[in-house]
Amino acid sequence: MMGVSSPVWADAKIKVAGIYTVPVEQQWVSRIHKALMAAKARGEIDYVFSENVANADYERVMRQYSEQGNNLVVGEAFAVEAAARKVAKDYPKVAYLMGSSGKPQAPNFSVFDNYIQEPSYLTGMIAGGMTKSNLIGMVGGYPIPEVNRLMHAFMAGAKEVNPKVKFSITFIGSWFDPPKAKEAAFAMIDKGADILYAERFGVSDAAKEKGKLAIGNVINTQDKYPETVVASALWNMEPTVDTAIKAVKAGKFKAEDYGQYSLMKFKGSELAPLGSFEKKVPAALMAKVKAKDEAIRAGKFTVQVIESEPKSN
Repeated sequence: MMGVSSPVWADAKIKVAGIYTVPVEQQWVSRIHKALMAAKARGEIDYVFSENVANADYERVMRQYSEQGNNLVVGEAFAVEAAARKVAKDYPKVAYLMGSSGKPQAPNFSVFDNYIQEPSYLTGMIAGGMTKSNLIGMVGGYPIPEVNRLMHAFMAGAKEVNPKVKFSITFIGSWFDPPKAKEAAFAMIDKGADILYAERFGVSDAAKEKGKLAIGNVINTQDKYPETVVASALWNMEPTVDTAIKAVKAGKFKAEDYGQYSLMKFKGSELAPLGSFEKKVPAALMAKVKAKDEAIRAGKFTVQVIESEPKSN
């Protein structure tokens, strides 16, 4: 079956455009941007991008990049699903790889997502084993499947090593509002939480100020919080992005779900190195985490994907 475009000569660069609704520093988008910058540095692609694109403006920017001869357009369609799919229909020769909760759309609209529930489970085990108060605070952006599945995996991991653990959960209704996330975290610390799940920026700042611990998500911020961030579930977008680039180059790009490339077996996610907490996490706990890590990679343990909204207990 022929793909979207005719093959590009092996040494020719393909043109890639990124469209992001938030700054490229924001956790989620920073991982996509990093993978595309790496491909650019290798000389495989020309890369242009727009950040802070308002939802109302997304379709216009997407059309503009599609008109400009870009071979591949990468972005996140979560709040602009209908508009993004409409654009893809109008430009059947362009390949689209979009963060989405929906299904691929033939012939040229592929989807991906941060399926990093496996390392989230592992960080949960660490949190469950490290909490003294048995209350873990969790601050999220919005209760959408992409966030919920990571929180549920984290909670399941914590409960496996510590059945007594309880959770205080708040969603701040924003993808990027560090002051609001910080306030939510302070409220949890007041309730007795001694470890905070930092799904958003701002949470680790609250933990640091109050001398509590934090667990990171998507990126590793330990260098900025060496006394605070114990562990992080790290998302590596390189396997997803590189697979798409290769398909476009070969003229074989088609509508498919790239979600699997975020799993640990494809190196799409991992438990970040513990760094400054290497000696602070009990060895017996780390042995359990390591065994679980190996079981996941070997396909002997499957982390459940639960996408309903998690509740405090």
